[in-house]
Amino acid sequence: MKIGKELQKILDKSYEPHTTIERSMGRYDLRFDTDQIGRPVLLFMGKANAQGRITGERFTRRIVTNEVGDVIKDHWDNQGKIF
Repeated sequence: MKIGKELQKILDKSYEPHTTIERSMGRYDLRFDTDQIGRPVLLFMGKANAQGRITGERFTRRIVTNEVGDVIKDHWDNQGKIF
């Protein structure tokens, strides 16, 4: 599973720092955690069960910045299935 354009638009936004955000996009349920700046860095994508736990895929974000804080690299790594 890859991160598409529609999902990338959601993940490019800034949110409240150090929070967990739950929402749905099409047929997928999403849950992501934000860092100290408010950028999403951990994403769970799939279907939520009755307890609210998502079964699907887990992604982590890799952000590399320079000394000034400019982003050099920014990409999402698929960490595999979650059950």
